[in-house]
Amino acid sequence: MLQTDQRQPEKPSSKSLQARLFRRIVFLTLGAMLMAVGLEIFLVPNRIIDGGITGISIMVSHITQIPLGIFLTLFNLPFLFMGYKQIGKTFALSTLFAVLVMSAGTYFLHPVSPLTIDPLLAAVFGGVILGIGVGLVIRSGGSLDGTEIVAILINKKAPFSVGEIVMFINFFILGSAGFVFGWDRAMYSLIAYYLAFKLIDITIEGLDQSKSVWIISEKYKEIGDALTKRLGRGVTYLDGEGAYTGDSKKVIFVVITRLEEAKLKSIVEDWDSQAFLAVGNIHDVKGGRFKKKDIH
Repeated sequence: MLQTDQRQPEKPSSKSLQARLFRRIVFLTLGAMLMAVGLEIFLVPNRIIDGGITGISIMVSHITQIPLGIFLTLFNLPFLFMGYKQIGKTFALSTLFAVLVMSAGTYFLHPVSPLTIDPLLAAVFGGVILGIGVGLVIRSGGSLDGTEIVAILINKKAPFSVGEIVMFINFFILGSAGFVFGWDRAMYSLIAYYLAFKLIDITIEGLDQSKSVWIISEKYKEIGDALTKRLGRGVTYLDGEGAYTGDSKKVIFVVITRLEEAKLKSIVEDWDSQAFLAVGNIHDVKGGRFKKKDIH
């Protein structure tokens, strides 16, 4: 009689999980602190803003003379709740931690003198540092701004991509800087925002909102089920064949957003640390009947 192996695949050890958690905390902290440095040492003293919630916080802080960190936290809280519902608990907790570190960093760095009072130098170096910081946080499964979460929600009901919605929102935010700080500072803010945008691209290896993922593993069924249940994405199994060995293989294909990439890699590593995984950028996604569920 043919017997099937009923043993469950081995889960990662507690030491492996602790090491992964420690690494995530380190990079979330580093990214958030770089964001704080870019803001308080370069942009804010020179009346230059970033896009999104950060830009709004800088302007409101300037008008009210209330510390920037307070608004960075308060304005991001509603989007943390949205992120928890739409992207998952891990994302929301990572984002909360990063936002709190960033807010605390701006508070302690506020008394520090800026490294330059030249607005062009401040825009260039502030934008670069911000981009690297935000990129590190996103690569670690979090976010420092609620604009993207809003864009993802609007994207479900509007015929615009997430990137287009983000740019549209930031157009008005950066334009508002002209009324608060003067039009020359608004133009410097555009320079800082553009550089930050490009450095995020370099840091996380691609700003496209959707990514295609191919996974090859002997544990394809377990990984596929975990992606469906925990990531909430539709999974397709493709038939493949090794060119060298001639062995038949199953290939998992799934489309995700870039904010979900860190979680997907974590799920795959949980089941098979030796699995082959390839991630590619997608410029547009249409159709499909699978309804997105919460991550856990």
